[in-house]
Amino acid sequence: MPEAGYELRTITVEGLSRTNPLKAARGVAKAVGALGAARRILRELRPDAVMGGGGYVAGPVGAAAVRMKVPLVLTEADSHLGLSNRVLARFARRVCLAFPIDGREGERYLVTGRPVPPPFADRAAARAQFGLDGEPCVLVFGGSLGARSVNEAAIEAFADAPFRVLHACGTRDYDQLAPRVPRDGYDLRPYIAPFGPALAASDLCVARAGGSIFEVAAHGRPAILVPYPHAAADHQTGNARWMVEHGAAVLVRDDELTPQRLRAEVDALIGDPERLAAMARASAALARPDAAQAIAREVLEAARP
Repeated sequence: MPEAGYELRTITVEGLSRTNPLKAARGVAKAVGALGAARRILRELRPDAVMGGGGYVAGPVGAAAVRMKVPLVLTEADSHLGLSNRVLARFARRVCLAFPIDGREGERYLVTGRPVPPPFADRAAARAQFGLDGEPCVLVFGGSLGARSVNEAAIEAFADAPFRVLHACGTRDYDQLAPRVPRDGYDLRPYIAPFGPALAASDLCVARAGGSIFEVAAHGRPAILVPYPHAAADHQTGNARWMVEHGAAVLVRDDELTPQRLRAEVDALIGDPERLAAMARASAALARPDAAQAIAREVLEAARP
C-alpha cells in the first residue's frame, strides 16, 4: 500500500478458528479490540465511505462503519460470501460480487468481477523476457507461498515434457524443489513480479482457483485448475466450476492430482490446438476489465452527501 502512495493503518486481528475453541476465543477477543481501534481510526479520518474487501481484517472496520453510520460498500472476491461479508451485507449500500451467487440477488448486490491489474498486452515481449521462442509454454503457479501438491505433481509430471515450463513455486517450497529441476527448459522461480508478463507468455496455466483466475481470464488463458481443498466453504471449487461451465478450464480435484494425471491433461490440451484456442476465447470472454472502475463508482456514489 505505501509503495502505491496510500497511507496504511493496521489493526490487530486474526481469523476465527473453526476447530480450536481456545483459538476461536482468542480471535473473538482480538476482534473486540480491533473494533475499538477501527472506531478510533474512523473518528480521526472521518471518511465519507468505507469499502470492505472481505476477510477477517475487514470485519471490525466494516462493523465500526455501520455503528458510526458511515456508508459501507463491500466486495467479495470468491463464489461464496465470507463470514465478515455475510454478517455485514445487510448493512451495506452495495455488495460488489466477483461471481453471481445464488440467493444474493436484488438491488443490494452487483456483479462487477474482481479487480485485477491491466493485462500485459505485448505477448512477443513477454515471451522474449522468459527466453521463449515458438514452443508452447505451460505456466504453473499457486500464490506467493505456492501450492505444495501442485508443485510436487508438476516437477515430476513435466520432467521430460516436449514443451517449456515456467513454474512459480512460491517462497516456501523453492529451496526444496530447486535441486530437482529436471531439465533445461524448466524455469523454476520462487515468485514472479509483475505477474502479467508470465501469463501473457504462456499458452496454458496450471493453478489453484482463487481470485487469480480473473487475472488468467484477463489474459485469455485456458487453465487446468486444482482447487485448494481446505478453502472456506470449498469456494475455490465453486470458482473453478464457473470457469469449467463456461468452457475455459479443466478441473482436477486435489485428491486426484498425480503427476500422471496432470501430464495427461496437459498433453491432451497442448496436443489439440483447436480446443486450446476455444478455451482461450472462452476465458477471455469471462474477463471483467472494468471491475475496478465499477466498484469505484459504487464507493463514490455511497460517499455522496
